[in-house]
Amino acid sequence: MTQLENVTVLAEANVYFDGKCVSHTVLLPDGTRKSVGVILPASLTFTTGAPETMQVVAGSCRVRQAGAEGWTEYAAGTSFDVPGDSSFDIEVDDQLDYVCHFG
Repeated sequence: MTQLENVTVLAEANVYFDGKCVSHTVLLPDGTRKSVGVILPASLTFTTGAPETMQVVAGSCRVRQAGAEGWTEYAAGTSFDVPGDSSFDIEVDDQLDYVCHFG
């Protein structure tokens, strides 16, 4: 998914980790909520409330899920799932563009 159609985009940015991650909330006609964003080079830890699917649109990253010892590499065109009430570490060497699918 590189394009979302017939959506409402909330203009106010979601800025995390001192600007290392910036996203915008997107609302689909059926009420589904997603975020579209960018992560700049960094090592970050995200927490989740609801389950999420992180779709890598451009760039690549390394991800370590909560409780896991090893890292998994994800490139453009791939995605990974994160359970609700969990966390994941992510390392980005260059800009990473993503779509986060909630629920």
